[in-house]
Amino acid sequence: MDRTTTTVTVTGTRLPDSLCTHTPKCPSADSPDREAAAVVAGHPEQGWSLLCNAVVLFEDTGELLPDGQVVAPHRPLAVAA
Repeated sequence: MDRTTTTVTVTGTRLPDSLCTHTPKCPSADSPDREAAAVVAGHPEQGWSLLCNAVVLFEDTGELLPDGQVVAPHRPLAVAA
């Protein structure tokens, strides 16, 4: 019997809490450094990547977390010289 914890996303698709098989493990989706997780599916032509921790990272630095929460883009602002 598989006792893997799963998370329900906004779409209803069930994903494991972590897709990570690395050693050491990538940061979890609720970790402040979650963006450091490895990319498991990259789609730069569409502007997004799926990370090991089931976070969808967008090229504008916005994020979609596994529980459906949205993290607004947080790209640093350019400073005019």
